[in-house]
Amino acid sequence: MKVSFTVNGEPVSVDVPPEMPLLWVLRDVLELKGTKFGCGIAQCGACTVHLNGNATRSCVLPVSQAEGAEVRTVEGLSPDGTHALQQAWKELDVPQCGYCQAGQLMSAAALLERNGSPTDQEIDAAMNGNICRCATYLRIKQGIRAAAGLPATEDGSMEGSAGGAAHPTPSS
Repeated sequence: MKVSFTVNGEPVSVDVPPEMPLLWVLRDVLELKGTKFGCGIAQCGACTVHLNGNATRSCVLPVSQAEGAEVRTVEGLSPDGTHALQQAWKELDVPQCGYCQAGQLMSAAALLERNGSPTDQEIDAAMNGNICRCATYLRIKQGIRAAAGLPATEDGSMEGSAGGAAHPTPSS
């Protein structure tokens, strides 16, 4: 089945099974490798992309639901790494291993696009469910605050920060 949509501003048409997850279309068909596979059940956030401006888990979204939509991947934030979040991530050394960072960046970008000056609680809520195995939650929050132009405190932590972003506790 042919599905047509826009990815990072470019129209695409793919001939794939309609139930194929958007993640695999992006990675395997369109060769956009920035979006990562983490859990396959929409629980970790590594596969987060924007669908019509909303942060969406691409590992469980059938490509048929992207018909006519605008999709933006981490590659679409900026072609040269100049997006405010990308700059903040570099300046603050946010990533450790980096595997989850595409999803972190996309969730953060969706937040800042709808709220350019979020509170720490709003950051926590927007980032909840984006798991970082290296636990760089505080640096992620600092990166979001820096990209939003929010001030840092004298001790280097972010103004009003009560610690790292909320993160889920895996259940056994």
